[in-house]
Amino acid sequence: MRVKNSIINITAGIGNQLVITLLSFVSRTVFINRLGIEYLGVNGLFTNILSMLTLAEAGIGTSIMYSLYKPVAENDYEKIGRLMRLYRRAYLVIALVVTLLGLSVMPFLNVIVKDHSVEHLHLIYLIFLLNTVTPYLFSYKNSFLSVNQKNYIVTVAFSATSIISTSLKIGILYYTSNYILFLIVDSVLTITTSILLTVVANRKYPYLKQKVIGRLDAGTRNGIVKNVKAIIVQNIGSYLVLETESILISTFVSLKAVGLYSNYKMLIDIARTFINQVFINLYHSVGNLVSSESTEKVYSVYKVMLLLSFWLYSMLAILLYVVLAPFITLWIGEKFLMSSGVLAILLLLFFERGMRNPITTVKTTAGIFQADRFVPLAQAAIGLGISILLVRQIGIAGVFIGSMIGALAMPFWTTPYLVYKKVFHRPISEHYRLYAYFTIIGVGAFLAAYSASGLVHANSFPLLIIKGVIAFIIVNLIYVLLFHRRDEFAYLQGIAKTLLGKVTVRFGPLKKTEVD
Repeated sequence: MRVKNSIINITAGIGNQLVITLLSFVSRTVFINRLGIEYLGVNGLFTNILSMLTLAEAGIGTSIMYSLYKPVAENDYEKIGRLMRLYRRAYLVIALVVTLLGLSVMPFLNVIVKDHSVEHLHLIYLIFLLNTVTPYLFSYKNSFLSVNQKNYIVTVAFSATSIISTSLKIGILYYTSNYILFLIVDSVLTITTSILLTVVANRKYPYLKQKVIGRLDAGTRNGIVKNVKAIIVQNIGSYLVLETESILISTFVSLKAVGLYSNYKMLIDIARTFINQVFINLYHSVGNLVSSESTEKVYSVYKVMLLLSFWLYSMLAILLYVVLAPFITLWIGEKFLMSSGVLAILLLLFFERGMRNPITTVKTTAGIFQADRFVPLAQAAIGLGISILLVRQIGIAGVFIGSMIGALAMPFWTTPYLVYKKVFHRPISEHYRLYAYFTIIGVGAFLAAYSASGLVHANSFPLLIIKGVIAFIIVNLIYVLLFHRRDEFAYLQGIAKTLLGKVTVRFGPLKKTEVD
């Protein structure tokens, strides 16, 4: 059942992302042509600022979701009801806190946003704030669907919203160039979708509407409070590491530089989002697994996730390095390019963070929050310090070099150590041997794919596709040859065959009828 639910969720997620990706390119093209790079910079900058304000939510949401895995598995409706009541009340408080914090930032906008000609800057920020706060009033029900491995329902709902929203926004930009109306449309549709998902959750799980009697037991309540404190500290550090790039670039370079970076970030995030459709949906399956299966079973699934993570992240990192610069040149012009050195650092960060996903998933779903709660703060102190020092000397590249050094200095070591000690009960050397093995293979695959694809000069989209296909085939051929004897490969192959079988069964009769 876990595998079946994961396959459904992953398929829905990837299908959704394909459609949204195509629309996002059209939207970004119209956006740049109608509004210019400064508005693009504002879009990325305000998203980063408001990500900081949502740190208050992440600790509570993650901790309560972790607490829900066991009662959901045991059908303990009373405890589920009490946890969901706590979830609802917590989110109401969070909405108020984020609103107040967001309003407190407004007097400083002109300090953060330098050298710009953007009109109605404060009104734009207020709409961003509204879009951030309002979903908190409904999203606790969405999270319950995810805990029950019904994330495909959430995915389909937001997929439909994204398609409608993006289509409307493209029309608004094309015919009116009105950025305010562009943002309002997004806000209205997001709120509508959140309300509809709440209705779906109530119908699918009627006990969520029942009046809750009694209080949470002291042990669960104290555990949540303890975990929330630890996760908030972690998330403050994680924000300072992952979400401050645009703020640093805007402050020390320019708003236009943020716009240049935002195009690269969008393309890399598209790749990351495709992969996340796999791992976000596996997250809840692993949570169920950790709560009900043996250590050996969890470890074997972890190794499958690690191989899959390496395969996907390294393959896409290589493909992006090969095609991203010529794609941007063909898409919007050479003036939007950054140096190949900056691209290389961005893709190394992409790969390193991706390879950390499986071990972080096991750590989080196993409830390990306290032991490394200060690690992200240490990582942030190292990374930000180096970033601020280097951005003054070498520009944008310095921001990302600092981020990489911070990651390699702290979580690269601490997260595997905690999981291998507390969950797997195995020597940590196993992790780094496997990591080194994968990395060496990835470097070899990159050199082979880059050399072969370099024979094609991509001065048109058809040639760019050929260039990408060559790199794709070489990378996957190398990986199949080297990994096909591993148990993890066989496990993934089995899932792929199961998925293909379901597709064949579903569409086979239709094809036969059409032939007849």
